[in-house]
Amino acid sequence: MATGLATFMDGYNTFMETKSDPRTKDWMLMSGPVPLLTILITYFYFCTTAGPRWMKDRKPFDLKYVLMVYNAFQVAFSIWLVHEGLQAGWLRDYSYRCQPVDYSDNPLALRMAHACWWYMFCKIVELLDTVFFVLRKKNKQVSYLHLYHHTLMPICAWIGVKFLPGGHGTLLGVINSFVHIIMYAYYLLAALGPEVQKYLWWKKYLTTLQIVQFFIVFLHSAQLLIYECNYPKTIVFLLLINALYFVYLFTMFYKKTYRSKKDV
Repeated sequence: MATGLATFMDGYNTFMETKSDPRTKDWMLMSGPVPLLTILITYFYFCTTAGPRWMKDRKPFDLKYVLMVYNAFQVAFSIWLVHEGLQAGWLRDYSYRCQPVDYSDNPLALRMAHACWWYMFCKIVELLDTVFFVLRKKNKQVSYLHLYHHTLMPICAWIGVKFLPGGHGTLLGVINSFVHIIMYAYYLLAALGPEVQKYLWWKKYLTTLQIVQFFIVFLHSAQLLIYECNYPKTIVFLLLINALYFVYLFTMFYKKTYRSKKDV
């Protein structure tokens, strides 16, 4: 058993040394998967077990002003991420058909790599969405879709920063950040109270926008199965499978939430 573990660790270390991007290995949280996994395990345990247990006999926290500041921050952060993604590549010389990763120290390549890291950091900050649900005793909103989405996105972003900080897959981050500008703007307005909430008739279209973004990601990734491109096919397949699964999950959520209300 010890020999098997040693062989596994040797293989793991070799893989990390030969496949990871040396430019990002010394960045915060990028030495290995343990720091991020520790954050996510702690998050999952708190939001599914420790948090609800702790809140059981307590009144929900009034987080109105905290949420206003948090949502405003997320809007500003998402605007900046879209700007960085566009200026580092997608409004410049990036190809929408095939864009390999530039592993050089070119200023724009490094700018995109840094944008990828900040995108990962943004996904970690978004874990607070669920924490706030728990503290406000909105436990029904801590659904499988919500937990899956918030747990998987930081992992995907970490993989991107570690191995592919640039190139074709970064369009996902730009589109996702654009969607989050609208989504967190909605949450910011909703946090202002009932006087404003009655005008927010467009909530269901946020789910539609989520579905559309994953369709775009699917189509953009599927091109690489047709055209020859120096971009890992394994990552392409993972993007395709994940995009389809998210389309399914958000479609089911839309039907359950809005079609059922209409039927009633």
